[in-house]
Amino acid sequence: MPGLAGSLPVAKWTIAMNKMLAVATTPMTVAAPARTGDDALLERMRLDDVEAYRTLVERHIDHAYAVAMRVLKNPADAEDVTQDAFVKAWVNRHRWDAGRAKFSTWLYRVIVNRCIDLQRLPKTEWIDDVEEPAAENIDALTDIHRRRVYGRLDDALHRLPTQQRVAIVLSYYEDMSNMEISEVMGTTVSAVESLLKRGRKKLRELLRRAEGDIRVGLAE
Repeated sequence: MPGLAGSLPVAKWTIAMNKMLAVATTPMTVAAPARTGDDALLERMRLDDVEAYRTLVERHIDHAYAVAMRVLKNPADAEDVTQDAFVKAWVNRHRWDAGRAKFSTWLYRVIVNRCIDLQRLPKTEWIDDVEEPAAENIDALTDIHRRRVYGRLDDALHRLPTQQRVAIVLSYYEDMSNMEISEVMGTTVSAVESLLKRGRKKLRELLRRAEGDIRVGLAE
C-alpha cells in the first residue's frame, strides 16, 4: 500500500485543538487511559475526557489527512478539512452511539463529503508540496524518471471525476473493502464496484498516454 500523502503538522494541530478545548463550555475530566479501543475512547469522550480525545486524534489524524490530501491535492484545504472533522467529533461527542458505526467509517465519511463539497467550488491553481528529495544512491536520470512517473500518476489520479477518485483512494491507499467504501460514500457496493472499474480504466488510459510522454521526454 502506498505511503501516506504527508502528515498534518502535529504542533499546528495541537495548538488548534488546545484552543478549541479551551473554549468548551462543559467541565472536562482528564482520566487515566484505561481503555484505548475506539469505542472505549468515544465512551470516555462522552464523559468529557480530553485525554481520550487526544488519543483518538493521534491515532487517526495522519490517515485522515492523507485521504483529504489525495482527494484535494491542496495542503491547506486538506488541513482545514481534517481539523474540521476532528472538531466535529469533539463537538458531537455526547451524541455518539457506540456500536452503531465504526469511528473510522464516520470520520472518512465526514472528510470525503467535505472534500466533494470543496471540489464543487470554483477551482484555483493547486500548489504542490516541496518536492521529495532524491536518494543519494539514485543517479540523476533515474531520479528524473521516478519523479516524472510519480508526478504523472498523481496528475492522472486528479483528472478522475471526484467520486471515482475517492473510491480509488479509499480502496488502494486506505485498503478499504468495497463494503467499507460504500458505507463511507453512502452508496451501494455495486455502485462502488462500478466507480472502481471506471476509475481503473480511466487511469490506465491516462497512464498509457503519460508513459509515451515520459519516453519522449527522456529521449530529448
